[in-house]
Amino acid sequence: MPSQLWPYLTPGIPDELFERLPGIPLSKREIRLLLLAQLRLSSDTVLWDIGAGTGTIAIEAGLLCPNAHIIAIERDEEVANLIRRNCELFGVKNVEVIEGSAPECLYNLKPTPHRVCIEGGRHMQDILQAVWRYLLPSGRVVATAANLESLYAISQSFAHLKATNIEVVQSAVNRLETRGSSQTFTAVNPIFILSGEKLDKSEG
Repeated sequence: MPSQLWPYLTPGIPDELFERLPGIPLSKREIRLLLLAQLRLSSDTVLWDIGAGTGTIAIEAGLLCPNAHIIAIERDEEVANLIRRNCELFGVKNVEVIEGSAPECLYNLKPTPHRVCIEGGRHMQDILQAVWRYLLPSGRVVATAANLESLYAISQSFAHLKATNIEVVQSAVNRLETRGSSQTFTAVNPIFILSGEKLDKSEG
């Protein structure tokens, strides 16, 4: 459902349209498009966005799927309020913001998810194990890794949890920027995007 600020049906909101706080991460537009594609959302998806940061994924998903229930999880009160302000800015009504640290805040969180997006985190393996407990059968997890340590941790967790349909994508994006009187291509920080699905036991 388009908003007045972004009156389009397609995702890819420019980064500068979001309110930001210094030092708080924002998923760049090009990375956001990859994440949304890997999430494979449906109209009534329940999505948990863990480590939601500025709230970009939650807001894009909320606009794409107005009947979905999206839970954005952030441990810092100031950042959680930033997500709320961005939701208000874009007129998004179907994002619930939860303040808490994962994995502790995930226990008994309702409703249980069809999809989970994990945008970084210090306890990735613990978070994935907790998520897997609640993820619905045939549910899908998409996680980002900015370094090799996180990449290994997520890969090992997927293997331990017997995830299926595992995919790994590394982004390599350059943007044209104007610097002084010249234009140059500047690289967006590369990131790994991993996805895996929980086996539906009825199909096993």
